[in-house]
Amino acid sequence: MKILYMYAEIMGYTLATITELIEKYAAEIHVVHWDKKKLTPYEHENIKNAFFYNRSEYSSSMIKDLVRQIDPDLAVVSGWQDTGYLPAARYLKKRGIPVVVGFDDQWHGYLRQYVASFLSILLKLYFTHAWVSGPYQYEYARRLSFKKQDIIFNLYSADLDIYNDVFNQCKATKKENYPHRFLFVGRFERIKGVDLLVVAWDKIRAQIKDWELHLIGNGSLKGYLQAQPGLFVHEFMQPHKLRDEVIKYGCFILPSRGEPWGVVIHEFAAAGLPIICSDVCGASSVFLIHGLNGFIFKSEDIDSLSKQMLNIINSNDDDLFSMADYSHQLGQNITPALSAASLVSVLKNK
Repeated sequence: MKILYMYAEIMGYTLATITELIEKYAAEIHVVHWDKKKLTPYEHENIKNAFFYNRSEYSSSMIKDLVRQIDPDLAVVSGWQDTGYLPAARYLKKRGIPVVVGFDDQWHGYLRQYVASFLSILLKLYFTHAWVSGPYQYEYARRLSFKKQDIIFNLYSADLDIYNDVFNQCKATKKENYPHRFLFVGRFERIKGVDLLVVAWDKIRAQIKDWELHLIGNGSLKGYLQAQPGLFVHEFMQPHKLRDEVIKYGCFILPSRGEPWGVVIHEFAAAGLPIICSDVCGASSVFLIHGLNGFIFKSEDIDSLSKQMLNIINSNDDDLFSMADYSHQLGQNITPALSAASLVSVLKNK
């Protein structure tokens, strides 16, 4: 079985599903991916039976020629923002090859979304199925006129080999000495709400006891964050280094202004961290139960964010450990095996 990915950025969680496809289904994977203007400096590893092609080296016509050469049984396209992928998608669909569009957008009722809904018949020229990350994305897919039977779930999965291992490694240590450290991991950009996090932290500074706030990532607000007193700012880390770092933390925060999904919520839930995130984060619908393994606050509401941080700070260590355990359990709701099986199900129903 040959599977073609025509993607934007490749991330560690993408490779987790790809590895599962190779190991369980003996798939041969071909990935055309963006190698320029990436949002993060993540560097993918080479995997046996996976072949990678830099998008910058291929025009639209060259991609179509590559597709003819590969002759895949199934194709996955990461949305429709890269119009250079569409002629190849159209070519495959006309040949009867399933072409699955993956997207993590939520339905908000924006004008552009209504326009897309109105023009959804055009999507059917290129795609046979929609592969969505969760329930909010399912709603959008339905509004784009995909039939229920043509929508599959589990688009994204954290690499659970990494994060489950983190949980198991530090479980005994956290039981005896729970770390009082908040953690943010992501891009240092306004959309991620890191500026809101700074203000909320400053607001409760007199009540933080022995808790610390650490941020790991990169982005345009890095200088601003480094200039703030009482913060610990760390450079972007590749997954293998981040794995060793996570054991030091006791709660993950994602204060985003906009976050269609947010795989980091899955990752740190599986690693056994209580979660605080804004109500726009799509992954909270699967990996966070308010009051059980963390708290949800109203996006851009400083008082709401401060309140939930204090809820963590004022919890005793036994309660925090129980929240961590519930996070880990919820982190198993989606796995690379389920993600791969969801994609392969398209071929089984062909």
